[in-house]
Amino acid sequence: MLIFRLLYPGIKIKRWLLLGSIGIGICAIGAAYFIRKIFLINFPNFLPWYTEGILLLIIGISIILFALKGLFNTLSPLLGKDVTIGTIGETLYSRLSKEKGPKIVVIGGGTGLSVLLKGLKKHTNHLTAIIGVSDDGGSSGRLRRELGVVPPGDFRNCIVAMADEESRLPELFQYRFSEGTGLKDHSFGNLFLVAMTNLTGNFVQALSESSKVLAVQGQIAPATTANLKLSARLVDGRVIDGESNITAEKGIVSQLYIHPEDAEAYQPAVDSILEADLIVFGPGSLYTSILPNLMVPGIQKSILNAKAMKVYVCNVATEIGETQGFNVFDHVNVLKAHTSDQILDCVVANNNITEIGDQFAGEAVTIDLGSTEDIKVIYDDLIDSNHAIRHDPDKLASSLLRIINQN
Repeated sequence: MLIFRLLYPGIKIKRWLLLGSIGIGICAIGAAYFIRKIFLINFPNFLPWYTEGILLLIIGISIILFALKGLFNTLSPLLGKDVTIGTIGETLYSRLSKEKGPKIVVIGGGTGLSVLLKGLKKHTNHLTAIIGVSDDGGSSGRLRRELGVVPPGDFRNCIVAMADEESRLPELFQYRFSEGTGLKDHSFGNLFLVAMTNLTGNFVQALSESSKVLAVQGQIAPATTANLKLSARLVDGRVIDGESNITAEKGIVSQLYIHPEDAEAYQPAVDSILEADLIVFGPGSLYTSILPNLMVPGIQKSILNAKAMKVYVCNVATEIGETQGFNVFDHVNVLKAHTSDQILDCVVANNNITEIGDQFAGEAVTIDLGSTEDIKVIYDDLIDSNHAIRHDPDKLASSLLRIINQN
């Protein structure tokens, strides 16, 4: 029967029911002391008058109230949600499993990272997303230039990806104004983060407060709080400044640079990396989302010193202006060239090669070229059946969790 699912071990219901039953039993004994004369039953008198009954009733009622409080604390996260008696046990057990889940750090930015977070949040509450701060395009770029704030776009996407999906707040955060002087093309979430930054006086504190509003399970942190900028040297010798300009140029990048080169890593991000069970790079734009984080000296050093396995999730499609013509191993070689030969332990790549069609300017990332001696390569079907250029959140999360379980 569905009711027996409430008795799953570890969901903190049986203990409160048992404790409440004990309280009821003690109350029953206390009540018996009051009615003993009515039935002429001889009860031992340890204290004068009905003192024994009063004490037992007080103790019993206190235990019952304590048990009810514990039961309420267990069930209160489910209040207002669409759950039934039959699903309460499964829901609580899922919450318990997530609380005991592995510590996973994901590094990157953009849509790819938010897709991964949507899958991983179903398995663990111990997620940390480390996001780059070099974005200078679109709404984020405008806010960065006009107000001098950390570009909020990628942070907003990750907050929404890790948020409680049973409210409309995530949808509100992604709402983008289509008209209005000064408002057009800005998303509500970007403006909210900027406003919260002004209220708290600190972008990191704004992230924390915003995460509470959307009931985010996990942490979101910048790789650095420095005013990070990118430049790239193309194979034809030209140097392009600015993240958005690098992609827009549609050239072939030979070398990426961050400015300042000695940008200080955000310490909580470093701590999360050192404590992680798994560190994941990507998916996301190789040059403009992933590498800018890994090239921050403190972030790179902590990754090299971390005991966790380091996994790179290769994109399923190439990007014009960044990785046109790349296969899986081209991505890996670029990562190594800009960081360290020891930066990776494993690569997860898609082997369900499909036609990209007109959805994208690039092409499917091929897997049939190149080799690596020191890196484990795992090929899996990772394609989202509805979006051929994206990973499926659940498939990707399952592939990464298997890595943890096998090590």
